[in-house]
Amino acid sequence: MTDQLTLVADTLCGYPLFLLLIGGGLILFIGSGALPLRRLPEALRLLRERPAAEGRAAGQISSVKALASVVAATVGMGNIAGVAIALVMGGPGAIFWMWVSALVGMASKYHEGVLAIAYRDTAPDGSTRGGPMYIIRNALGPRWWWMAGCFAVAGMIGTLCIMNANQLTEATLAMAGADTADLASRIAVGLVISATVALVVLGGIRRIATVASVMVPVMVGLYFIMVTYILVTHLSVLPGAVASIFSGAFSLKAGWGALIGVALIGARRAMLVNDAGVGTASIMHGESRSTTPDREGLIAMLGPAIDSGFVCTLTALALLVSIDFTAIPSGSVQGLALAMDGFGSTIPGGRYLLMAVVACFAMSSMFSYSFYGNRCAAYLFGPRGARIYTWFFILSLVIFAAVPLTAAVALCDMFYFFMAFPTMTTLLLLRRRVAAMTFPLSRTDSPAFQAESE
Repeated sequence: MTDQLTLVADTLCGYPLFLLLIGGGLILFIGSGALPLRRLPEALRLLRERPAAEGRAAGQISSVKALASVVAATVGMGNIAGVAIALVMGGPGAIFWMWVSALVGMASKYHEGVLAIAYRDTAPDGSTRGGPMYIIRNALGPRWWWMAGCFAVAGMIGTLCIMNANQLTEATLAMAGADTADLASRIAVGLVISATVALVVLGGIRRIATVASVMVPVMVGLYFIMVTYILVTHLSVLPGAVASIFSGAFSLKAGWGALIGVALIGARRAMLVNDAGVGTASIMHGESRSTTPDREGLIAMLGPAIDSGFVCTLTALALLVSIDFTAIPSGSVQGLALAMDGFGSTIPGGRYLLMAVVACFAMSSMFSYSFYGNRCAAYLFGPRGARIYTWFFILSLVIFAAVPLTAAVALCDMFYFFMAFPTMTTLLLLRRRVAAMTFPLSRTDSPAFQAESE
């Protein structure tokens, strides 16, 4: 059964998922007139503004806190281990195609943010509910109920943090010099992880968003300082590392097939990092106090720019100047172990500093993903079912930290595809409505975009 599940998951999460997310995102990027490029400065300006006053009655968190919570989920081990694997498999050129994929992902995230505000539900108590299931129900109508249900079911399973709990436990025991195969040790670490997550997620979306809005800048800032130290101490080789990204991206030495392979590796890694088109972002942005879909879309689209663009670039440059990737055979490396070797050889105590960053990345992902699953459970089973799911999520971290996970990981990967299918289908079907809600630049001076007190 494990072999069959793995085969199905690898098949669905290979080229079908790639074509769905990257191909669909490219359609949205071109159809929007390259909006992520045209309006990036405007989106960055909006980060410095406080939520509009008329947005106070809707939602529970600000747009910026929604973005921080989304980034907390997407900035994870993939930004470190995934980049290392991309460099081994595709060479430096894969990083350029990660940037291209981030641009495409920004178009998908823009559409998700716009639709999250335009078609969210408001509960009797005034709280909001967002996500693909509500967008599908409210925008596409009742005949699409099966697609909304598909996302909700897949979301409960696909957002379980199997790999985060397992890899964080593995790395913690390895750093402590303990036996990583010892069941009692793994359970102990799992209990600590579970208890930490419970302290945050049981406080609801406001506590998750508050913690994320503090944790994300701190952990990205620490990571930036570490990478800056590596680059400053390796300035002589930095220009060559940057040049290798562009030369490798378009190299035809090994033929067109190799060039396409490099592009696919970079794009696929970015796709798995930023979750653009998967639908989880619209769940979080649906909680925003913003009442202007276009504004929320602009802020939402910064997510891929931060994780697949900024953080992944930091990792790539640090590893390129500190590790000789030509000496590493593809298929024989663990991404996180390689990154820790690179940071450990260039920064005093670098392995421990990177471990601290990795732990923050992994924990922040768990905080946000618990909320995603909670909202999917609430859609299917109501508030009581959502509370039960949250406890199940917390307890599952102990299980995933302690047991072999081949079949479980394959199962979650498979449901990842079943989250992306209804989401991207919905974004493509509603792209004209998004265009109608997309304001020209002159409209950004309207009251909805003005800075107000939070």
